[in-house]
Amino acid sequence: MNANTLPPAPSALQFDNAFARDLPADPDTSNKRRQVSGSCYSRVLPTPVRKPNLVAYSPEVASMLGLDAHAFSGRGGEPASAETLLQVFAGNRLLDGMDPYACCYGGHQFGNWAGQLGDGRAINLGEVVNPAGERYALQLKGAGPTPYSRTADGLAVLRSSVREFLCSEAMYHLGVPTTRALSLVTTGESVMRDMFYDGNAQYEPGAVVCRVAPTFTRFGSFEIHAARGDVEVLRQLADHTINSDFPHLGAPARDTYIAWFDEICQSTAVMVAHWMRVGFVHGVMNTDNMSIAGLTIDYGPYGWLENYDPDWTPNTTDAGGKRYRYGQQPQVALWNLVQLANAIYPLIEDADPLRAALERYSVTYAASHNHMMSEKLGLGSFSGEADAELFTELESVLTLAETDMTLFFRLLADVDTSAGGSADDAQLCAPLQEAYYTPAELNADVLAGITAWLRKYSARVEQDGRPSAARRAQMDAVNPIYVMRNYLAQLAIDKAETGDYSLVNETLDVMRNPYTLQAGKEVFAHKRPDWARHRAGCSMLSCSS
Repeated sequence: MNANTLPPAPSALQFDNAFARDLPADPDTSNKRRQVSGSCYSRVLPTPVRKPNLVAYSPEVASMLGLDAHAFSGRGGEPASAETLLQVFAGNRLLDGMDPYACCYGGHQFGNWAGQLGDGRAINLGEVVNPAGERYALQLKGAGPTPYSRTADGLAVLRSSVREFLCSEAMYHLGVPTTRALSLVTTGESVMRDMFYDGNAQYEPGAVVCRVAPTFTRFGSFEIHAARGDVEVLRQLADHTINSDFPHLGAPARDTYIAWFDEICQSTAVMVAHWMRVGFVHGVMNTDNMSIAGLTIDYGPYGWLENYDPDWTPNTTDAGGKRYRYGQQPQVALWNLVQLANAIYPLIEDADPLRAALERYSVTYAASHNHMMSEKLGLGSFSGEADAELFTELESVLTLAETDMTLFFRLLADVDTSAGGSADDAQLCAPLQEAYYTPAELNADVLAGITAWLRKYSARVEQDGRPSAARRAQMDAVNPIYVMRNYLAQLAIDKAETGDYSLVNETLDVMRNPYTLQAGKEVFAHKRPDWARHRAGCSMLSCSS
């Protein structure tokens, strides 16, 4: 008997599945690959797995949903036991009120229209309304094939699942708008993957992540219906989205659609500014990977800018064109918003307000960037063109030698700005030494370039006239010590693949407090070691998972 045919288990979670209730469903309930028209989703059940095992879970997300924080550990005393939760979030069983489905959407991938894509390895279990009245969708990633899987198996492997679980939670604690992760379980199944696309496929341990977000609706969710000329379904989806996720805008109407798009533009701008603040590179900013809620979604071949290089991309598929490189992310987000504007144009039939919203994206991004850079540098406020020039010059200084971005900004708080005019080059630069990967690169010319900027920066700080303690506190609040560096994730993966999940959980625990120095956790703050410079998983990654 299929485990999903068992009677639904009781649950402390309260489900209200508005997406499935309000929007048109695919009338074909078979789980066969196909084009799905006139529908926003297809009902499909997760594929049961042989031997699920809990790797890690987020107590904060459990509490957010209305579960006891320790429900997965068996200490929560919930109606649904820890074992039941394990079975549910591995895909083996449903809770009372769940209504699983996969979403239909399209998208532009690497700048080209790709047609129908959809949830090829993600299955939405339902929507939970927590005790505070907040709505969250639960989604299993890696829970088996759906009608949108095309030629894929709908499964995920442990290495990519560890990366997604850890990074989504790390990003949240960094203050970056993001989807969350409730749980990570192994399946006891082996999954075939060709990690390098070189014909050497291997079996890897399978895993499932439960992702959580107010909505998983994407730019591509609207593009697919617009591309097919299905304005009625497009309007239904837009109306549901506004009613469910943007109720403060009022009843759906032409002016509401405009205000809605304007809000999407602004929240996207803020999200990308946060990416740039912490050195995150998404790696695959296709329109189907862009959330209408301004949340970071789909942690695939992402990376962290360790040595500062605005032209770096973590995605091997993008290595040639570098479309999704770090420095290009603000422009790509705007391009993606243009595609969303084109998709919803039939609801408005006037390009001018859409153009105005797109212009506000640029204004909002610039303001967010300037504010965040001011915070990172410990300035009292952004003072205009002179500060913008200071920021631009810093970008050049960071490329004079191989510089760890995270450590540079954290250590910058140690620079004695009051000595900017009197200290020699070596003295002024001394607090930053640990941020450089190759000290031999710091020759006299490089030091002169770095310290010239430091003197200009010191003068700007002294102009503020603020106490040094206030400057440091401001900088330490936005410049993290700990980020989810690629090599840290790989170390946790290496251990997890042997059945030892301790480093996954330790890493999760450290990333809960990324701005505070934690005793005994210094290793998590080290810059990338030499062995990780070119190792798979520690530098660039493929889309294979």
